[in-house]
Amino acid sequence: MQGKVVVITGASRGIGAAAAREFAAAGAQTALLARSTDAVASLAASLPQSMALGCDVADAASVNAAIAAVIARFGRIDVLVNNAGVIDPIARLADADAADFGQAIDINLKGVFHGMKAVLPVMRAQGGGTIITVSSGAAVNPLEGWGAYCSSKAGALMLTRVAHVEEGPHGIRVLGLSPGTVATDMQVKIKTSGVNAVSRLDPSAHIPPDWAARALVWMCGAAADPWLGSDVSLREDRVRRAVGLIA
Repeated sequence: MQGKVVVITGASRGIGAAAAREFAAAGAQTALLARSTDAVASLAASLPQSMALGCDVADAASVNAAIAAVIARFGRIDVLVNNAGVIDPIARLADADAADFGQAIDINLKGVFHGMKAVLPVMRAQGGGTIITVSSGAAVNPLEGWGAYCSSKAGALMLTRVAHVEEGPHGIRVLGLSPGTVATDMQVKIKTSGVNAVSRLDPSAHIPPDWAARALVWMCGAAADPWLGSDVSLREDRVRRAVGLIA
């Protein structure tokens, strides 16, 4: 990753913040995007060759402006990590608020599309790049109360598959990371809800954010090429070994 330019959305906390630290440690120049401008600015200030940008992935114009700023600063984009996401609303379909449901789609699904659309011309022009979307087991498994989250993550997985078909011939690597349950603020919301089995998991079952972050760095290399167009599952021991998380 030495000298590569990495853009991370939702970079102010959780997996996004951990990824910023891991990519920076690997020698990358990082652009950290988030709605929480103070938090992301503080993180960027602690990292070498890093910039912070306020960005709402649900707003295409906001994403386009952020990507333009990255190009103005670094001149290229080698990796986009579509990490921004929300679990809300946690509600059964009969009880879900339509506006809240739509907001989840705007962030978790359309936000991925906005990021892809913004960087694809850049990556095509430079001859390649990598786009990774932080996915979820919810993309393929229906869970009570998670209608918005499951649907949006399923859609994002399909975007990964379509982008691979369309952009693979242009040298652009597209894949997703399904990390399993991760010890982030999202898990606090899930546990508080008391809805479905995930809320009843013991905290010890969750992996630390830096495991997901280390997997994201690993996925930028050729070792992850067998997963192009699909999700890498961090639940699998063979993947954990490949990343160097377990012996």
